[in-house]
Amino acid sequence: MSEEPTLGTRFARALAAKDRDAMAALLAPQIDFRGLTPKRVWDASDPETVLSTLLANWFEPEDEITELQRLETDQVADRERVGYRFAITNPEGSFVVEQQAYLSGRAGRIEWMRVVCSGFRPAA
Repeated sequence: MSEEPTLGTRFARALAAKDRDAMAALLAPQIDFRGLTPKRVWDASDPETVLSTLLANWFEPEDEITELQRLETDQVADRERVGYRFAITNPEGSFVVEQQAYLSGRAGRIEWMRVVCSGFRPAA
C-alpha cells in the first residue's frame, strides 16, 4: 500500500467530507460509472449524475459521515482498488457503510469506476 495519495484515496476522502467540488475535480468529463447497492444498480456517464447518485441517493443530507474508519488501496493490473469504511449517524441511528471501488483514470481524473456498497449496517 502506497503512502502517496491515489485517485481512489483522494476520492474516498472527498466523499467522506461530502466535498462535492473536490469529487467533481476528480471525475473526468465523460466517465463510465457503475455502482451496486443492496437494492439497485446505478449507471452514470457524466460527473453531475455521479455526484447526484452519491450525494442525493446513497448519502442523503441527513446522513452525517462522522469518521473515515478504514482506507486501503492496491493495484489490480491496470486498475486501482480502494476500500473505505465510514461511520455514519442519521435520525435512524448509527451505522457503518463500506464500499469497494475499482477505478482507472488519466491526467488525475477518474474515467472508469465500479463501486460495490455494503449498505447501511447497524453500528455495533
